[in-house]
Amino acid sequence: MSHTDTRSRSLPDITLTIPDEPAMLALGERIADILRAETEQGCVIYLHGELGAGKTTLTRAILKSLGVVGRIKSPTYTLVEPYELLGEVADRVAYHFDLYRLADPEELEFLGVRDYFSPDAVVLVEWPERGAGVLVAADVHIHITYLATGLGEGRTVVIQTADMSRAHWLKSLI
Repeated sequence: MSHTDTRSRSLPDITLTIPDEPAMLALGERIADILRAETEQGCVIYLHGELGAGKTTLTRAILKSLGVVGRIKSPTYTLVEPYELLGEVADRVAYHFDLYRLADPEELEFLGVRDYFSPDAVVLVEWPERGAGVLVAADVHIHITYLATGLGEGRTVVIQTADMSRAHWLKSLI
């Protein structure tokens, strides 16, 4: 995994080059380490990227590293899957949203979406742009794109914090 600091934008961010799936899984483990250290604080993470870019792979790695046992299903049809966290974060819950099939953001209101965003919950949202206007703001944005070379399975991952309170994430991931 290599990185480049791209602080020219208004919010702090880093860019990582992820060469393969094992590196993406390792990134998920490192993100889980950060979440585990924030024992009393929840986090809303938006995952952006094309189909097949690796959003679900990264999400599964984060959840597994946070102690989720068993199969981690993609909530493509159910929109959300809840998970109880184990180990050091046993008193917390995680929610995995996949909004790819969401027809209208208002559908989230019928799900009671606001109830999922408790102060200590870890919330991972794939395709957040489909819930625009209804979802709460993210603490962290993760943008995953295919490497420009088109060769192999490499990805570019840009991690951006919504404000300076999460800037320590970036130092932890470099």
